Amino acid sequence: MTSITRRTALAAALALTLPALHAQESATAQLAAKPFTIVAPFPPGGPIDILSRMLATGLGEQYKQAAVVDNKPGANGNIGIEQVKRAAPDGHTLLVVPAGNLTINPTLMHNLGYNVEADFAPVSMMARASNVIAVNPAVPAHTIGELVALSKAKPNTISYASPGVGSGLHLAGELLREQTGADILHIAYKGSGPGLNDVLGGTVPMIVGNLPTLLPHLQSGRLRALAVTDAQRDPAIPDVPTLAEAGVKGIAVSSWYGVLAPKGTPPAVVEQLARDVARILGTPANQASLQKLGLHAWLVPTAAFGDLIRKETATWAPIIRSRKIEAQ
Repeated sequence: MTSITRRTALAAALALTLPALHAQESATAQLAAKPFTIVAPFPPGGPIDILSRMLATGLGEQYKQAAVVDNKPGANGNIGIEQVKRAAPDGHTLLVVPAGNLTINPTLMHNLGYNVEADFAPVSMMARASNVIAVNPAVPAHTIGELVALSKAKPNTISYASPGVGSGLHLAGELLREQTGADILHIAYKGSGPGLNDVLGGTVPMIVGNLPTLLPHLQSGRLRALAVTDAQRDPAIPDVPTLAEAGVKGIAVSSWYGVLAPKGTPPAVVEQLARDVARILGTPANQASLQKLGLHAWLVPTAAFGDLIRKETATWAPIIRSRKIEAQ
């Protein structure tokens, strides 16, 4: 009786395993069938471009196919995003995109040309970067508390730079203002570079930026970091406290980047791509490259990735509405 039970259990386990193995083999064969296009909806040089090239290189090596990065900047990333929306759902056209296009733009922009849930299949998170609140060293504030006090003592004099209206960094600044009552003014730039230059030059006293952008200037002393907006300190700048440690509760946000495929991509293909992303970003060479840039691999599984998008969308929507922030 025992042997029959064991044989039955083994047969049942095999019956469950074989279809999964077959689906994985079919997905692998489908992905190996033709070249890949990785759409990066922003210009070359930033985290999106870097992560896209890592992904393209890894997929090309894995499947022995050409894999190219197609930089499609314009309309705050919408041009490239809509290109992927229209692509065949076969796993060969992928989108590497920052959080804001998935969690902020749906509330901020009324005539958005895509619907995140209806048009895309989340594949995997790739990486995150700490957001940093930093000031020009001439500013007489060494902590968040001192910055808030200074802004209240001298109203309308402390402004902060961000890479654009409705960016995650802009909203992190607005969240800081809402939580602390700080009298800080937002100045929107077309990208991080111009705003950073004005802060380095002393024209603007403060910036909310992501660590890969600010790290060289923090290391050289041309900027002073007051806090990171994440839930934990960043190992690249371990002496900089979190906002919670600085006494500001209720803010724990970071910049992050993920991979999506067109809606309708077979689940087995999506799952195989998620495994590929984990393998590619887990290599020692890519880990070292990410750390040098102030990025951290963040491999959230497919289902949890979708949940995170929905959660952060719900977090940012009331901030956008209460501050009456509108796309420009």
